[in-house]
Amino acid sequence: MPECPPRRDSGVRPGVIDPFQFLPSGGVTGAEIRKREWSSTSLGLPGTWSPALKGTLAQMLACPTAMFLAWGPDLLCFFNDAYRPILGYRGDTALGRPFREVWASIWDEIGPLVATTLAGEGTTVTDMPLDLSRDGRPERGWWSFTYSPAFDEDGRIAGLFCVTAETTARVVGEAALRESEDHYRHTVELNPQVPWTCDPEGNVTSFSNRWLTLTGQGPREPYGSGWIKAVHPEDIPSTVTVFTACLASGDTVDVDYRLRMGSTGEYRWMRARAQPRRDGTGAIVSWYGVVEDIHDRKLAERDLRELNAHLERRIEEALAQRKLWADVFEITDALVCALDPEFRLLALNRAYADEFEAIYGIRPQVGDDLIGLLSHAPDQQAQARAVWSRALTDDAFTLVEEFGDPDRKRPYYELAFTPLRDADGRRIGAFQYATDVTQRLRDLEQLAKAEEALRQAQKMEAVGQLTGGVAHDFNNLLTIIRSSMDLLRKPDLPEERRRRYMDAVSDTVDRAAKLTGQLLAFARRQSLMPETFDVGARIASTADMLSSVTGARIRVVVEVPTATCHVFADPTQFDTALINMAVNARDAMDGEGTLTLRLECRRSLPEIRGHAGTRGPFVAVSVIDQGTGIPPATLPHIFEPFFTTKGIGKGTGLGLSQVIGFAKQSGGDVDVASVPGRETAFTLYLPQADAPAAEAPDTQTAASDGRALRILVVEDNLDVGRTCTQILEELGHSTVWARNGEEALSEIERDPDRFDAVFSDVVMPGMGGIAMAHRIRAMLPDLPIILTSGYSDVMAREGTHGFDLVRKPYSAAQVAEAFRAVPGRSETGPR
Repeated sequence: MPECPPRRDSGVRPGVIDPFQFLPSGGVTGAEIRKREWSSTSLGLPGTWSPALKGTLAQMLACPTAMFLAWGPDLLCFFNDAYRPILGYRGDTALGRPFREVWASIWDEIGPLVATTLAGEGTTVTDMPLDLSRDGRPERGWWSFTYSPAFDEDGRIAGLFCVTAETTARVVGEAALRESEDHYRHTVELNPQVPWTCDPEGNVTSFSNRWLTLTGQGPREPYGSGWIKAVHPEDIPSTVTVFTACLASGDTVDVDYRLRMGSTGEYRWMRARAQPRRDGTGAIVSWYGVVEDIHDRKLAERDLRELNAHLERRIEEALAQRKLWADVFEITDALVCALDPEFRLLALNRAYADEFEAIYGIRPQVGDDLIGLLSHAPDQQAQARAVWSRALTDDAFTLVEEFGDPDRKRPYYELAFTPLRDADGRRIGAFQYATDVTQRLRDLEQLAKAEEALRQAQKMEAVGQLTGGVAHDFNNLLTIIRSSMDLLRKPDLPEERRRRYMDAVSDTVDRAAKLTGQLLAFARRQSLMPETFDVGARIASTADMLSSVTGARIRVVVEVPTATCHVFADPTQFDTALINMAVNARDAMDGEGTLTLRLECRRSLPEIRGHAGTRGPFVAVSVIDQGTGIPPATLPHIFEPFFTTKGIGKGTGLGLSQVIGFAKQSGGDVDVASVPGRETAFTLYLPQADAPAAEAPDTQTAASDGRALRILVVEDNLDVGRTCTQILEELGHSTVWARNGEEALSEIERDPDRFDAVFSDVVMPGMGGIAMAHRIRAMLPDLPIILTSGYSDVMAREGTHGFDLVRKPYSAAQVAEAFRAVPGRSETGPR
């Protein structure tokens, strides 16, 4: 218990027995104890109170430190005046009440402490958070207190005694300080500069983590003088000298040095600055500094110093003779002048004066106010003031400006500005070097127009080649179809000839479809249906077919590695490309020799025709012949559409166009290596893909052979629509024909369970087939949708969007095959 002052006289009249004579006189709480009726409490009348209770109360009331006493079996509450503010609104009723009732709101927190103290163990708590609610509302505060057992005169524990103090202000202040320090730390770490501190002796005591990022030093390495290890060895002596001198004098540290970058090992220029912090006596207690990157500025300053030194060497003698830079000014066609900070001409050459006079009608002289000379042309005056104001304050810069009367044809000048300094490095003006670039700009404009005209001419030439080639080949094909159809109309035509003419029409349609496919492949606009397949197996199967194409005198050799490799591409287009390259090889060998098909996996893509290569991996499929080779002059043209060296009627010139178009659209390329007179190798590069995951066999989907389907046909072309519905009805299906996407959606919405499948064209007016298919799939995810198209720009760019595709022109067999896997109504339930 703290030491308390001695008890004073109570002031009771002599001869009257005062039951509270043990209490010190004065004090609000002492007066309340005297007025309190104690007979109804467990303590009884004050005359019966134990000496231990009286003594403890007397000492507590006389102390200025906040205390309370809980005494007796009910732990009745006593306290001194210093404790009263802590009670708040409880102060009027707390005296003599059980301690638990007084502090019922925080009993969960202090109850265990009370129990521990009554068990004989004193407790000290520091900065305990409590909700005292002193004014009847929740109030968060922090308290430090000591609970001690209170003993009676027999040495038994009769209660507990507490000395307490509120620490809310300190706790809140420390939390605010921590928040401030955390805020400062985050601010420091986000600073592009590197803050640091050191003690009066120069030992680094803290630094931003950015120092470690820049230098690559370890977390403890920069402390003390370890930071010097990152400084360039040539800069250490000067840096240490400046640092040591400032530590001794207390002057601001300002030193430049090169610092090694941990990520590259290169050195960059840095500027370190620091100022001291002093105590009340003026003694330095620490240094606060920053390090900032000034490398780019250093390089710019170096370049500028070299330029200034060059100019100053040229003008030093002229300044002394009042003839500035005469040897430089008068031997150039450029317009040269210099201005001081007041816009007065320091110097100008004859070319500048002549051109200024020609443009503005005034001949300038040394000493003239250049801006004032333009007062009659406010727009030009404002323009000149803005440019020269920048030149007199900024570093060197260059711009192109137009001068003169805006209503007349005006010249363009390229203006180069640099600062002008005296021998001591002080800026005394700016220097301008102007070059007439009017003709150069006009030449560039004419060149751009010529290049555009050339591009247009090349475009029209390519269009002409395509138009002529397509017209020639299609007219040939149409001739066959037209003549065959005329012959088929003869009533007495034998059946054998009828079949021959019908086969001719069918074969010609296939050739026409192939021709359009080759054109689209060259333009990289065909609709690809890519899938992952084994290239080696595909080559092997195609090689079996090549014998009939190449002839008996050509031996086909297949070189395929044992390990499989896969690509993600359109297998049909791949076969076509392989056959086109093989046919070219056959023709180059004049029908005799060895044709090699070679496959290599995990190859890099080399640089081809000026295009940068890439590491891949790529699959390389080479077709190598022993033919006559390709002349160097012909080699750049072989992939052009309709370019061919074959005789008339022996080739369309679209085969290799299809190969390169397919390669490019599949993410690859084609390379050619040829030795005239010996051999040629075409190598097709395609991105290599991972092998597909093994799929479990589908035992649930059955073919729909013999099952009648109800099919919604969507086709805007009347002739094609009639033909399509006739084909489907001949196959045993029933059809509903919609002329566009909107009409098809109406049919679906009228009865969603009405159809087994949808067969739709892609290119239609209004809503296209792909957009319509997505709308139907959103409504009926399980309804099969098959698309058909001769060409679609969207599908050429984006693929089939996951829908099955039948290419036009199609046959009845192809349509039947497309619907073979569609489940009939008997499998999916009633419609």
